[in-house]
Amino acid sequence: MSGNEMEYIKEAFDTNWIAPLGPNVEAFEKDIAEYAGVNGAVAVSSGTAAIHLALSLLGVQKGDVVFCSSLTFVASANPILYLGAEPVFIDAEPDTWNMSPSALEKAMNDAISACKLPKAVIIVNLYGQSAKMEELVSICNKYAVPIIEDSAESLGSRYNGIASGTFGEFGIFSFNGNKIITTSGGGVLISNNTDALRKARFLAAQAREPAPYYQHCEMGFNYRMSNVLAGIGRSQLQVLNERVAARRAIFETYYQELAHLPGIQFMPELVNTFSNRWLTALTIDYSKTNVSVNEILASMDKENIEARHVWKPLHLQPLMETYTYYPHSERESVSEKLFETGICLPSGSNMSIKDQMRVIQTIKNTIYKKFEKETCQR
Repeated sequence: MSGNEMEYIKEAFDTNWIAPLGPNVEAFEKDIAEYAGVNGAVAVSSGTAAIHLALSLLGVQKGDVVFCSSLTFVASANPILYLGAEPVFIDAEPDTWNMSPSALEKAMNDAISACKLPKAVIIVNLYGQSAKMEELVSICNKYAVPIIEDSAESLGSRYNGIASGTFGEFGIFSFNGNKIITTSGGGVLISNNTDALRKARFLAAQAREPAPYYQHCEMGFNYRMSNVLAGIGRSQLQVLNERVAARRAIFETYYQELAHLPGIQFMPELVNTFSNRWLTALTIDYSKTNVSVNEILASMDKENIEARHVWKPLHLQPLMETYTYYPHSERESVSEKLFETGICLPSGSNMSIKDQMRVIQTIKNTIYKKFEKETCQR
C-alpha cells in the first residue's frame, strides 16, 4: 500500500458513498484517463469484466470469431466464450513474447478466404511488455478489424512513447491484488470513444433505463467498481511511477546476477518500448544448463520461494484445445517453447535485496550443483 489509501477510504465512509458510485469512482476514472492520455475510462469490477464489456460494445455474439493471443491468462479469452463466440488463438513471437504479426497475417488471410473476418482481435501485453503494436495495428486496420488491447499487466508501459492500452478501439487494465497497482480487485475500460464508454457505464450498471421505476430493455451486468475500492485506486495511482521504477530495478538485479549464466535468456524489451517489468521472466536452455525449469522450481519450493511457469498457452488448455491455433511459423510454435522453458521469478515491488539474493543464489546453486555432479560422474 502507498500509505494514503485510508484518506480516501475514510472520505467514502464519512460521506456515506459506499455503493458502486460516488466521487472516488469519478475521480479515479478521470485520473486513469489522464494518465493514459485517452478521452475517458470506466472503472469496473475486474479486467475480465472490462474485456467482456469491450466485446459486447463491438457487437460480438454467438457464432462470431475473435482472435486472441494464446500466451496469456485464461481471463483474456473467457469473455469470448461468455458471448458464445469462437476464439482463434495466435502464437507469440520471440522479440516480445507477444502476438506474432506473421501468425496474425496468416489468420487474417484465411479468414478472408473463408469470408468470415473476426469481430475483434485481443492483443495481450504480456508481463508488462508491449506487443509489436505498429505491425499488429497495421494488419488489423488493413482488414478493418477493431483491436482490444489487453494491458492488464502493462499499466505504466509505453510503446514509442505512447501509453500501453491506447492503440486499439478499447484498452483494459487490471487492478487485481497481484498487479503493479491494486484496488484489491477491479479493472478499467479505456477508450477515445466517449459514446461507447457511456454505453459501457449503462451496461455495467445492469442496463437500467432512465425511468421512474426499474426498467430494462437489454441485458446488462453488475460490473461497476465500488467507491471504496476506487479510493484505494486513487492513492495507488499516485505511486505508479515508483512501482514501475521498483520493478525495473528488481529486473536489473536479476539480469546482472544471472544473465551471464549459459542458457539463461531474459524476456526482451523491444527497441523504443518501455516495460513496467511487472514480472521478471526468463528462459532456461536445458542443452546448456543441464537443468530443467521443473528442477529450478523444485529447488525454489524447498527454500519456500514461490516461482511459476510462464503461462500455459490457451490453445493447450483443455477448455480451449479444440479451437484453431496459428503458430508463428510452420516450424515454430513460440508460445509452446516459452511455456516449456520459461519461468517467472518473484518480482513484488516491496521485495528486499536480501530476499532477491535468496532467489538468485537458489538458481545459481541448482545449476552449479548439477554441473558439479555431472562433472564428477564423468
